[in-house]
Amino acid sequence: MSFFGMGKKLPKPADLVKNAKDAISLVEKGGEKNVQKGEEELKKSLAGMKITLCGDTEHDVVPENTTALANEAQTADIIPGVIGIMEKLDFETKKDFVTVFNNLLRRQNGTSGHPAVEYLAKKPNVLEILVNGYTNQDIALNCGAMLRECARHEALTKIVLWSPTFWKFFSYVEMANFDGASDSFSTFKELLVKHKVIVADFLEKNYDTFFEQYQNLLNSNNYGAKRQSLRLLGELLLDRANFNVMTRYISEPANLKLMMMMLRDKNKSIQFEAFHVFKVFVANPKKLPSVLSILTKNKEKLISFLNNFHNDKEDDQFNDEKAFLIKQVQQLPSP
Repeated sequence: MSFFGMGKKLPKPADLVKNAKDAISLVEKGGEKNVQKGEEELKKSLAGMKITLCGDTEHDVVPENTTALANEAQTADIIPGVIGIMEKLDFETKKDFVTVFNNLLRRQNGTSGHPAVEYLAKKPNVLEILVNGYTNQDIALNCGAMLRECARHEALTKIVLWSPTFWKFFSYVEMANFDGASDSFSTFKELLVKHKVIVADFLEKNYDTFFEQYQNLLNSNNYGAKRQSLRLLGELLLDRANFNVMTRYISEPANLKLMMMMLRDKNKSIQFEAFHVFKVFVANPKKLPSVLSILTKNKEKLISFLNNFHNDKEDDQFNDEKAFLIKQVQQLPSP
């Protein structure tokens, strides 16, 4: 919805921000009339901000105005203010706010970085509020979209990873609400794959806690959470940045036993994802005796199993990997 007709000039950035600030105060004050009036004014202000930042068919983007709006928004603390009342806003207003938020985060100030990112890095509580937003179905997807934009930036990803609220993702991805669970897993994955160096450091320093909770996802009764977690595990272990984490994970016999069990899961998709983790155990040239013992004892069964594993799959890469794996198992010592 546009509040600005053909040829009508947009309010100045300072006015848009001031009006938004006043509208937030009205909503926070409470009372039916205050909330209704505040929501309507905020709707107009956010629509104006969106057009200022992105333009539309009637208004061009003016760089000076976008810079002014970004500066005014930070000075007035508009972002925390809107997030605090977001559940009270209608669908389109929330959507406009997400657009404004994400656009501000993408803006660069010459070569000096992203001002909005630096601003949010000083307000970790805002990121925590966004993570907690997954508990509210009315704003869960909006918070997810903003968090994934934050995850594009290393400084903000680091804050979220090391925040106590990060561990809530392990319950979010198993939520009964499919949209919320799926969205939260997308955010969870983005936080764990985007910035490899800080993620590797996080996983190494939190190995026991992380994989204890991750084990619950792998054993989940929620098919979506189980399959996605298994796939993500394969990605994490095969990432060179996570070499130390991978080495530790594949040295634990219990992890190997779990993957061998999942290879026989009744669901073919689970079997396929488990294969990509199992192959890391087999391909490891420096297997610990405890791991080697399990593989050796099951050598003949594994060869027979793998020879008949997903033979209907028309995937050259998979078939090559399977052939390689069979060869590796055949070269294991006899039991």
